[in-house]
Amino acid sequence: MNTRITKEIKETLKKFIGSAQLSVMLQNTKGEEGEFFITKLLEVYSLVASMPKTYETDGQGKKAVVQLHYFLGGWDWYITEKDKEAEQHQAFGWASPPDYEPEAGYISIVELLTNHAELDLYWKPKTIEELGL
Repeated sequence: MNTRITKEIKETLKKFIGSAQLSVMLQNTKGEEGEFFITKLLEVYSLVASMPKTYETDGQGKKAVVQLHYFLGGWDWYITEKDKEAEQHQAFGWASPPDYEPEAGYISIVELLTNHAELDLYWKPKTIEELGL
């Protein structure tokens, strides 16, 4: 593994990126597109490290910024806050199932990753309002 992706960074990313997706990204740090994947992993790590924790966006309503976006089979999850606990069991955000209205609430990050939801690597943070949710 590239020395710029430290054990601490990898351990943090494991809480937010599924094992298959993370494994491929780490493997690709060694290939011809290595710099792209190193940069992307460091970007995600920086975003996760600085994102709000539970209740820190309370009262912002649709002005809250969606930090992470996960997707799987027509479903989308938009995360505004990470769990304040180190284990990272859940997050707060919006779930947007196909053919139903989006709903705000607590989202199990563990469940998303267990079910192979992918982290959108091209996501740019934006408000819930900007998403039209």
